[in-house]
Amino acid sequence: MPYLQRDGDVFVLYLGNEGRTDSENRFHPDWIEEFHGLLDQVEAAGASGEPAALVTVSTGKFYSNGLDTDWLFGNYDRMHWYLDRVHSMFSRLLTFPMATVAAVNGHAFGAGAMLSTSHDFRVMRADRGYWCLPEVHLGMPFTVAMNALVTERLTNQVALEAMTTGRRYGADDAIAAGIVDEKADGDKVTAAAVTRAAALAGNRKPNLPVIKRALHARALAGLATPTTPENLAFAAG
Repeated sequence: MPYLQRDGDVFVLYLGNEGRTDSENRFHPDWIEEFHGLLDQVEAAGASGEPAALVTVSTGKFYSNGLDTDWLFGNYDRMHWYLDRVHSMFSRLLTFPMATVAAVNGHAFGAGAMLSTSHDFRVMRADRGYWCLPEVHLGMPFTVAMNALVTERLTNQVALEAMTTGRRYGADDAIAAGIVDEKADGDKVTAAAVTRAAALAGNRKPNLPVIKRALHARALAGLATPTTPENLAFAAG
């Protein structure tokens, strides 16, 4: 389950289990609830307006592999509810009332890649790990909400390439495509993300989420679209 630490003005939210490396950090419903609960703690700690910022990161090979497909296909009758809960994390990060930086320490695939894209900025490990939307290879469409997030956060041509080819972007290619903002060597990715976040901690003011809501209005409108059988149908893959 995710857990929280603090580095000065920066809250560091780890996506994986404390003391364990190489967890895929998939979005089990209980994981999503814990993630929101930790964001509640961060918001409450920064509610008085003192400088604060958020970094998310994990350890080992993975940032996040996204959807918990084992749970999903074992609870098919709750699929639409589950996907809406996943979308809720993206919406919340887009409008989070302080600067957010994803430290992409390893593989970010599918909804895990989308989670990173929901942050204000991204720092990616230089020497290993890929950012990838593999849905085209899995026979899975994008929900209306996911489509809105990706197409609003990336340029049209980059979104087209990422969504229709399943390309795996390493750090240099991801920077060139505008998917991430910078890279860092090895285990320095967390420190680089914290440095970037700390420089923005003073922007934690009441007008920041107002600016973010206006900036991301179209993505947020798409993310608010409920998942229904009419706008989601898993293809045979």
